[in-house]
Amino acid sequence: MKIGILGGGQLARMLALAGYPLGLDFVVLEPAADACAAPLAGHLRAAYDDSAALRQLAAEVDLVTYEFESVPAAAVEQLGMSLPVFPPANSLATARDRSHEKNLFRELEIETAPFVEVHDLQTLQLAVEQIGLPAILKTRTLGYDGKGQQVLRAGDGLQVAWEAIGQVPAILEGLIEFEREVSIIAVRSACGELAFYPLAENVHEQGILRLSTCLHNDSHQPLAEDYARRVLERLDYVGVLAIEFFQVGSHLLANEMAPRVHNSGHWTIEGAETSQFENHLRAILGLPLGGTAAVEHAAMVNLIGELPDVPAILGLKNTHLHLYGKAPRAGRKVGHITIREISEQALQERLLQLNKVI
Repeated sequence: MKIGILGGGQLARMLALAGYPLGLDFVVLEPAADACAAPLAGHLRAAYDDSAALRQLAAEVDLVTYEFESVPAAAVEQLGMSLPVFPPANSLATARDRSHEKNLFRELEIETAPFVEVHDLQTLQLAVEQIGLPAILKTRTLGYDGKGQQVLRAGDGLQVAWEAIGQVPAILEGLIEFEREVSIIAVRSACGELAFYPLAENVHEQGILRLSTCLHNDSHQPLAEDYARRVLERLDYVGVLAIEFFQVGSHLLANEMAPRVHNSGHWTIEGAETSQFENHLRAILGLPLGGTAAVEHAAMVNLIGELPDVPAILGLKNTHLHLYGKAPRAGRKVGHITIREISEQALQERLLQLNKVI
C-alpha cells in the first residue's frame, strides 16, 4: 500500500515513520527542495496546485492525505475524483477558513468567543463596535503559529491593523481571558470507529506552541469529547482531528481545529498506547484503531529556531529527542522532545532539568 501526502514537512515525516512498521510506503508532493520528509518517501517536487503533478501523484499511490490545511481545496477535489482522499475535501474547506470553521462550531452549538466577519476597513470599524475591545483580528485563511493576527486594544489604529494583515478577508474575535488552553486529539476511521486521546494543556511563546502536557482524568474531558464527536460526525470525517479550546471556568470555547495530525499530539509517540500518527494511518486505511490511553505521565517540548545540545538531552532519563532534519531558522520548529514519567511530580522535575539544557 502506498500513501500520498500533500506536504513534505515534519508531520509527513512522522507519518512515514509510523507507517513503515505497518508495511506502508509514501510519496510526498512538496515544492521545497529540502523537504524533511523526502528521506523517508518519494518526493514529487511541484506546487500543490500543479495539475500534472497531482495526476502523477494519483497514478503512483492508493490514497492521499495531507499534513497541513493550507493545501488548496481544489487540489484535494482534483485528487478525489480518481482516488480516496482523507480527511475529505469538505473538512479541509471548513478548517482552512476561520469564518467557515466558527460558523460550523456555532451550528453544532459548540461555544466560541464572539466573532464577526470583516471584509474591509468599514466592516472592521462596525465589528469593533459590536465586539468591543480588546479583540483580535485574524485572517480567514493561511494564518498559523501567530501569523496573520493583530491584537486590537483601546486607542489602536484600525487602519494600521487592517494593513498589517494584508487587507484580506478576516474575522474580529473577542479577546478571551481564559484560564488555560487545552486541545483534544480525536480520530474517526473510515468504518466510523471513534477514539479520543486525553486532553493536553498547551503553553505558547510568541504565538508558537512550546509545551504540551497530557492531562489525566481532566474534568473537561467529557465535554471536549462531545464537541469533537459532533464535528467528526457532522463532517463524516476520516483521520485525526485536533480542536483547540480556551477553558473559562466550566466552559470550553473552541478556538480552532486542524484537519490533520497536530503538534499538541506529539506526546503520543512515546506517551500513548498508539501514536496519533499511527492512528491517522489506521483510520484512513479502515483498520481498527489503536488504544489512545496515556501510558504514563507525558509532555512534549518544541525545539524552535535552534538545534539543541544533543548529548545533554540524551543524557536525561525518560527523554526522547525527535529532530526533523531542518536547518535552524528563527521561529522554525526544528524538532521536539517528549518526556514520559511515572508520576506528575517526576514529569515536572524532568521538565525543569530539560529547561536547563535547551
